[in-house]
Amino acid sequence: MEYLLDNSDQALFPKLTDGQLERLRPIGKVRRAAMDEVLFAEGEHSYDPLVVLEGTVAVVQGHDDQARGIAPHLPGDLVAELNIFTGEPAAASAIVRQPGAVLVIPVAEFRALVGRDLEFGDFVSQLLFRRRRALRRLRVGFHIIGSASNKDTVRLREFSARNRLLRKWIDPADERARELLGDAAEDAMAAPFVLLGDGEPLRNPTNAELARAAGLLRGADVPRGAYDLVVVGGGPGGLAAAVYAASGGMRTVLLDAVAVGGQASTSARIENYLGFPAGLSGVELAERAMLQAQKFNVQMIVPCAAVGLEVRDGAHVVTLDDGGELTSRIVILAVGIQYRRLAIPKLEDYEGVGIAYATATARQQLRPGDAVVVVGGANSAGQMALALADAGRKVHLVVRGRTLAGSMAAYLRERISLDSQIEVHLHSEVRELAGAGHLEQVIVENTAAGRRLSIEAGVMVVLIGAEPHTQWLRNVVDLDGEGFILTGPALAPEARRRKPWPRLGRAPLMLETSRPGVFAVGDVRSGSTRMVAPAAGDGGMAVRLAAEHLAWASQHQSG
Repeated sequence: MEYLLDNSDQALFPKLTDGQLERLRPIGKVRRAAMDEVLFAEGEHSYDPLVVLEGTVAVVQGHDDQARGIAPHLPGDLVAELNIFTGEPAAASAIVRQPGAVLVIPVAEFRALVGRDLEFGDFVSQLLFRRRRALRRLRVGFHIIGSASNKDTVRLREFSARNRLLRKWIDPADERARELLGDAAEDAMAAPFVLLGDGEPLRNPTNAELARAAGLLRGADVPRGAYDLVVVGGGPGGLAAAVYAASGGMRTVLLDAVAVGGQASTSARIENYLGFPAGLSGVELAERAMLQAQKFNVQMIVPCAAVGLEVRDGAHVVTLDDGGELTSRIVILAVGIQYRRLAIPKLEDYEGVGIAYATATARQQLRPGDAVVVVGGANSAGQMALALADAGRKVHLVVRGRTLAGSMAAYLRERISLDSQIEVHLHSEVRELAGAGHLEQVIVENTAAGRRLSIEAGVMVVLIGAEPHTQWLRNVVDLDGEGFILTGPALAPEARRRKPWPRLGRAPLMLETSRPGVFAVGDVRSGSTRMVAPAAGDGGMAVRLAAEHLAWASQHQSG
């Protein structure tokens, strides 16, 4: 069998050192491995990592004549992938090709060792991140079979992309679709199917159903009850708060309506985050942060939205969209923002089939040869344009203002000016969209000259700012005129005079809302910078301020 990955690549298949093996032997068990034995199977929701001691173990996707060899593992190789931490089902099977012996390490013991042994933990983390990137390039994962023009297909592809699930999309007209679905392949034109391992195909599952099948939905396993901290929102601010709190011993639960990582996880590249001089993708940042949160036992519920917040018997009660409740001494709101939409005709008709609001969703909708229109003049638009141009796409950057100087960082402006794949349209606004079933044409008007230009493009990415996701918080905490959450000194004097502030005998803390013990961080906070690093800083600061609040409340009650 030929393999897609070369075992001689030391970045993906470094031999474990004697010292690393000595760390694993006390918690593992040596067992014989027979020819053609399946050590774990594609689609399994949990499996134990292995170290090959003798023989060869092949990682293979698919079965029989349709099997693809991913990689051979030889003596000294660790057989594991990032899904042992994320909870996703195995994307491939491990099959013995030459009999020998393996060291089997119980997955819980392996996770614990990675968490407490910093040197070994760093080695494993870096290795698994590299392997995940390689698997993404190879398009290894479960199958989504559905028409590219079907909105449910687009929804499932976007949800999978936002949650960084390994998956492969197949058009129903593709011969592979018939091999996988048989006669049902024709039905996939009307509604998509999802295939995970050897299980029954899921016909047009909801996001929650897909999450559950893919091992993402942890809500069923998360106790609904009292916590020290509930974090609402899984962006950089929420993740930072959860990590800082849990590492300090607080019983912490984090929930997000779509995906851990927030809007930052959709960024093609973050180049101004401290400690990463070459930059890092939003996907990598989200995966690293999620792994760190799991290391400190942060409970996660995804996808799950908060729909209510009240005080009951002296505790904060967060009501969830599934009817459940979480009770906590502290709540940190990191609910983020929603992208603004253009006020133009037929926009809704093309959302999911040509209109996108983030890198991952834009790439899902691109067809071979498509040019792209990016609407916006801020850093996110510049990063998007450069990322798409680097991928070989012709990009039209449509900017309402007369210059980029006031809204976009200098390093991005310079790179855009030197990129022949990017054409900048200043003084311009989108007026019309056209296309049969998928976006094909974008009509742009130069408002200074009064001229219209028709641009042939298969995708338009709209990055014109965002609005806070705070509708459910109206009449719960004080908001500014645009719906962002007011905190600390920004709160009006009358807010500080309302109950229970006079009884507490203190003013609201820096990131504290009009409700004591409820803090706001990141993009949703009024006056925030809308940047990743400050959002993460907010998260850490909020946990420190929460500790001050608890200490003050305890002292006040005892006094």
